[in-house]
Amino acid sequence: MSAALSTTRPRIAITVGDIAGIGPELALKCAASAEINAICTPILYGPEAVLKPLATRFDLPVPPLVDVPLAHPALIQPGHFSADTGRASYDAVCQAIDATRAQQTAAIVTGPIQKEAWHAAGIQFPGHTELLASQTGTSDFSMMLTSESISCVLATIHVPLADVPRLLSTDNILRAIRLGADALKRRLKRTPRIAVCGLNPHAGENGMFSHGEESQTIQPAIDQARLEGHDVIGPLPPDTAFTPAMRNKVDVYVCMYHDQGLIPLKALAFDDAVNVTLGLPIVRTSVDHGTAMDLAWQGIAHHTSMMSAIQMAVDLSSH
Repeated sequence: MSAALSTTRPRIAITVGDIAGIGPELALKCAASAEINAICTPILYGPEAVLKPLATRFDLPVPPLVDVPLAHPALIQPGHFSADTGRASYDAVCQAIDATRAQQTAAIVTGPIQKEAWHAAGIQFPGHTELLASQTGTSDFSMMLTSESISCVLATIHVPLADVPRLLSTDNILRAIRLGADALKRRLKRTPRIAVCGLNPHAGENGMFSHGEESQTIQPAIDQARLEGHDVIGPLPPDTAFTPAMRNKVDVYVCMYHDQGLIPLKALAFDDAVNVTLGLPIVRTSVDHGTAMDLAWQGIAHHTSMMSAIQMAVDLSSH
């Protein structure tokens, strides 16, 4: 690690994601930002062999770095992920987790990974969320995507759509409600208004368009959450749950599967939404977009989402 670190600002571990994508550029731009340096000391985790030349290319300073070596750095090309880039991005996250658990850093902000590269490297985790839960021994966790205009917590995460009905349970829906309620209560300083989406068209239409998911799985979770004092409505028909009038009445949505939450969120807040892993003993936030291999190393990628993720990590870690 280079340079002496400030003792007055929190140190934030920023993993640069897949080195062949836009993550390195985003991380370098954020680390050079006066706005970010006013609130924290950003520490980048990634391959120094690529990050230093990219900093020179973009005329940016080299920030504090934790080097994560590449097996074959000379073979790395922009826009071309590989097992090598996947292993490096995985190792960077693992090192950042270790540093944050040891309180060497206050929080983790993760850049975008290429899940195919992880698979090519023989890594069994489907994404950051599952890795973080495993490394921290966390069983009760959820993914929340959040912005000023909309927040969504997912009851299931990275699974095939065909598997969602089988994987949904009253327990994991109730867990998502509880975690979302806790996160928004801390942010809003009041009891949040929670909307739970149905799984099927028209939220099942009283069983006409379902196999009982709404009545047998989702509704019992809502009923229990209400008994616990949460302000919950639903199951709502997914096609009308996100209208402007409904969003004015809702602080956080609980969605049954990945795209049910991410499609409206990215349509409304693609540039500034942040991914937060709820339930962990450490703070982790992330950009809400992918690696954009077609834009890699060109100096044209927007770093708004990573800026928002860093700002939220600082805010959450202060609490």
